[in-house]
Amino acid sequence: MPVIDAQSAAALVGLLTDLVAKAGAAVLSVNRDRMKTGGKIDGSPVTDADLAADNVIAEGLARLCPDIPVLSEERAHLATPPYSGSLFVIDPLDGTKEFIAGRNEYTVNLAIVTEGMPLLGIIGAPALGSIWRGLVGRGAERLTDVSDSRAGVAEPIRTRPFPAPNSQWIAAVSRSHADSRSDAFISRRPGAVRKPLGSAVKFCRIAEGCADIYPRLAPTCEWDVAAGHALVTAAGGKVTDESGAPLRFGEAREGFLVPGFIAWGDPSAAPL
Repeated sequence: MPVIDAQSAAALVGLLTDLVAKAGAAVLSVNRDRMKTGGKIDGSPVTDADLAADNVIAEGLARLCPDIPVLSEERAHLATPPYSGSLFVIDPLDGTKEFIAGRNEYTVNLAIVTEGMPLLGIIGAPALGSIWRGLVGRGAERLTDVSDSRAGVAEPIRTRPFPAPNSQWIAAVSRSHADSRSDAFISRRPGAVRKPLGSAVKFCRIAEGCADIYPRLAPTCEWDVAAGHALVTAAGGKVTDESGAPLRFGEAREGFLVPGFIAWGDPSAAPL
């Protein structure tokens, strides 16, 4: 299978960022008051905006990298795992519930996974006018003033060190998908401040040093995690399972489920 290494991914970053911006513009063009909303087999919603963003990304990737397979939430039924080499992992609209509710914390997620590990992550938040991107081993940055399907001004970002004694942990938590195990994990850190956020914006806040941990100890899907995994890692953090082991992507897990994960701003805080 074709392989995208770090050098090849670096050459694609600008083009893929523009593609995420273009998909975000397609989402913004959808009238939330008039759009069609349906349901998937698993009960999660799908809207015209999900499909519009997916079409933009599908066409763009077919043009840019026709030999690289794509795993998209909206076309997961076409996937043929396990994947060797490289793979694009896409969530065209992460946070569909936030989008339907009229909130702004929804994202377009694009990742390159190579040999089972996320290498590049790009997360666009069209309603916030921002894109975060990171290439493992080469750093991460936030782009602001994103408009008209083009990326804007970039500034480097980095995770922050482990909270000093007597300082507070800031935990990014899901606004729409709370679970008891994640809550218990946070509660074991006395004084931790919970910061409710939607979609993959939680990974972005870890990557830019605004939060320390993001636990999700309930099942989620690879397309919800891959881009954020690469972004946090590129920014100096770490993403593991509950025991501290690495996550793998593009394998033959049923439903492409990730049983649980924790994003750590400071890798030294993660279990060895």
